[in-house]
Amino acid sequence: MEIKIGIQHTPREIVLDVDLTADQIAKELANAQTKSGTLILKDIKGRQVLVPSDKIAYIEIGEPEQRRVGFGA
Repeated sequence: MEIKIGIQHTPREIVLDVDLTADQIAKELANAQTKSGTLILKDIKGRQVLVPSDKIAYIEIGEPEQRRVGFGA
């Protein structure tokens, strides 16, 4: 699953590929906002990303776009 995290006052977004469902991501965000204050996600390569939950502007959850090969559409 591909996640894009927008951070307040930052022009770039964080893009991650994770092995979580949309419901699991929403649950992690809710836990971060109420308990720890930090959203902690691990991508498919084992890297961890820590984001202060009060600085998150948005999270876009979706399947990664399949890359097209060749000239046809």
